[in-house]
Amino acid sequence: MSDPLALAERNGLPDALRVLAEQYPRADWETHHNFTALTRFWLDRHLMFRRGMAELVATNRALLEGTLATDDAKYRLARVGQFMLQDLHGHHMIEDTQYFPVLMRQDNRLLRGFEMLDKDHHAIDAVLGQFADGANGLLQAQASGTIAAAEQFAATLEKFQTFLARHLEDEEELVVPVLLEYAPSEFDH
Repeated sequence: MSDPLALAERNGLPDALRVLAEQYPRADWETHHNFTALTRFWLDRHLMFRRGMAELVATNRALLEGTLATDDAKYRLARVGQFMLQDLHGHHMIEDTQYFPVLMRQDNRLLRGFEMLDKDHHAIDAVLGQFADGANGLLQAQASGTIAAAEQFAATLEKFQTFLARHLEDEEELVVPVLLEYAPSEFDH
């Protein structure tokens, strides 16, 4: 039986975990008095991951369409891919060890949500492994195999993009309302 909270299965934050998200709609976050520079920084990191993913997809598409030279595409894929691998892993480690333990204590109704996000991080780690393998295959492909490698990599990127987009949106809709509602003193700087 599949887990409806699994990253590959869900289409949004389940209603049971939206108790604070309903009180704090995304459009109102930045004007709330508990919206801090730390919250802005965290959301900006997520935006950076979204932009990195968009650049990877666009670069691979341009390579497939022949509108970007192979060497230029490989350079971009290596640069942005390395950023995504390193920074996503580090970002998730900080969330799992520093942020989530504090946030979990704020509202017991949302414990399952933070457990879900932790499982998301593991699912994304697995996809990051596939991403690294696909990227390395493409970067090491000889000229005659570049297009085939880029086609295979496109499928990996699609899965990665889908997982990352779902995770980031759900994580934001769970975490930011907790920060706005409770303003944990552990995050005062």
